[in-house]
Amino acid sequence: DHLSNWYVRLCRRRFWKGDYGTNKISAYQTLYDCLITVAKLMSPIAPFYADQLYVDLNSVTGREESTSIHLSHFPTAREEFIDKALEERMELAQSVTSLILSLRKKDRIRVRQPLARIMIPIRDAHFADQLSKVEDLIISEVNVKEIQRLEESSNVLVKTIKPNFKTLGPKYGKLMKAISAEVAHMDQKDIAQLEQSGEYLLHINGEDVLLSIEDVDIQSKDIPGWQVASADGLTVALDVTLTEELRREGVARELVNRIQNIRKDQGLEVTDKIILKLEKGNMIEESVTDNFDYICRETLAVELNLEDNITSGTSVEFDDIKTLIEVIKA
Repeated sequence: DHLSNWYVRLCRRRFWKGDYGTNKISAYQTLYDCLITVAKLMSPIAPFYADQLYVDLNSVTGREESTSIHLSHFPTAREEFIDKALEERMELAQSVTSLILSLRKKDRIRVRQPLARIMIPIRDAHFADQLSKVEDLIISEVNVKEIQRLEESSNVLVKTIKPNFKTLGPKYGKLMKAISAEVAHMDQKDIAQLEQSGEYLLHINGEDVLLSIEDVDIQSKDIPGWQVASADGLTVALDVTLTEELRREGVARELVNRIQNIRKDQGLEVTDKIILKLEKGNMIEESVTDNFDYICRETLAVELNLEDNITSGTSVEFDDIKTLIEVIKA
């Protein structure tokens, strides 16, 4: 899942764009090593497919002398390649991305529609450092303009906490009423401490009660114009306000998607240059004018013209936008 739905998807530009330089070679070699390793790991349970994958890959490089995966050595861990800090920040990027995409889905805002910013409370210096190293990746994945960092002391995001009776009941049945009262009096600093450490110690009737993160339900109050989500001690807030500039950029991105589909339907190669014609209509002129270079760059258009009427072309509709697009191989 990490390989196909994360690494390969994020490396598509490295695979397809630019010259065959160090960056592209590194992307391909990393993918090759991963596929060979996965093939060996899966060979006991998918012997025929794994063997075919191995033979196809190894026949190109000749790295290994074995004629079959079942005659090759099973992989062993390479300790020098293990980078726990890298794994941690990739998991952070995936967690933030997942939360933001869930908020987009909740508000029915397409990923291709750019949004202004997200806010993320910073738990500590380590968290801030890890976030800074994957900030550009998150911005690209969720299609926002910036990440705004909030100190834990900030009152912008206010959280509420309630006891989870399903987990607390079996452990502290007779103390439930007292625990519920103590939890209700926890302030923002207490909630932050529980989220950060995963535990919080209460003293009730002479007994120590150790709350875990599973023993409570923590929610963030909504902010006008924002959507807020939390999971596993991580909180994000998404600005869902759409300006006209953002709307026009969203239209441009939708147009690029439709143009790419037309290129594919016409059997054009990914490197083929094209001439583009678009019929004028609602927001089309403004969106194309504001994002002219982006549309041309993404679709490999050497010429882009806006026409009052197009006699032939592909009809495109989304939201309240309707236009005709004509793609001609240059």
